[in-house]
Amino acid sequence: MTPTLYKSAMEKLLSSWSSAAIYLPENYVFPVQSRPGDATVPFCNTLPMIDLNTAFAGGRQDAVQQVLEACQDFGVFQVINHGVDEDLVIDTMRVVKEFFDMPNEDKANVYSEDPNKKCRLYTSTYDYENEKVHLWRDNLRHHCHPIDEFLHLWPQKPARYGDVVKKYSLQVGDLSSRILELICEGLGLGPTYFGDGLTGVQLFSANHYPPCPNPNLALGLPKHCDANLITFLLQDDISGLQLYRNGEWLGIEPIPNAFVVILGHQAQVISNGKLTSPEHRAVTNSTDHRTSIVYSINPKPDSIIEPAKALINDSNPPLYRAFQFKEFLKTYEVKKDYNEGALEDFKIKA
Repeated sequence: MTPTLYKSAMEKLLSSWSSAAIYLPENYVFPVQSRPGDATVPFCNTLPMIDLNTAFAGGRQDAVQQVLEACQDFGVFQVINHGVDEDLVIDTMRVVKEFFDMPNEDKANVYSEDPNKKCRLYTSTYDYENEKVHLWRDNLRHHCHPIDEFLHLWPQKPARYGDVVKKYSLQVGDLSSRILELICEGLGLGPTYFGDGLTGVQLFSANHYPPCPNPNLALGLPKHCDANLITFLLQDDISGLQLYRNGEWLGIEPIPNAFVVILGHQAQVISNGKLTSPEHRAVTNSTDHRTSIVYSINPKPDSIIEPAKALINDSNPPLYRAFQFKEFLKTYEVKKDYNEGALEDFKIKA
């Protein structure tokens, strides 16, 4: 790493300077209308919790129905007894925290300001230099499908990182296939509808949120809908993930060994609006480091996204036009509207 890039990493990465911050820097203060404020946010006590063992005990159709209803009503749910090894879940969270706890020199070796790199550590977002307000987070992100094509690009430290995260990625990838099959069945689509074209880009993303001097003014992630197909999010034991529902913010309680499953915009389009992509955000706190691990399922850039033809008829006309996923991503980033407005350019006007 060049001295210039090392200096840039140390100046920007929160994990290199935030512990000494007494006040929140002005370029981390969000506008009044979007900052969290000091209001107490309760946990969402109606968020669906799906126990896959119990669901399948009643027959596959029971599992299909539970997942479909959660995707229609909330667009997000928690899943337990999901088949991903519990010790592996714990160890993956541990090794990710070990990564962020490494000396600055080691983290700087992974740091990059090139958004096209297949593995990089950065702070805030891909567009740090042009942001009006920075996010209070560092992020490690890398590709992981097909896994052996990208494994050599992953962090070399901690030494066991590659072995642990490879096992985790394979198991969560299998879980995503099973959940997507249940969604397909619920929608009346063929079990292989979400094939490689719609799931061929899979990303491992670890968010690190250090203690923040003034969490009422900052955000780890702003209100947004996911641009992908579906997300599998693992929380540690510190709360910070919040869902926007019926005009209010509600916390999503961290539950040991549970995944938070979140539908993205592409699932909403493919289902022709039958499923919903929920708005959510990440808030900070003043005392604890918080870590979340995201496994993101994305279409390949050239894949065509459109309402499934099996769902279209005279009484259910298509709500969205066909488009390539890369077109959506370009619009998503250029407009910088990360909520429902991201789909406006793709809606069929009456």
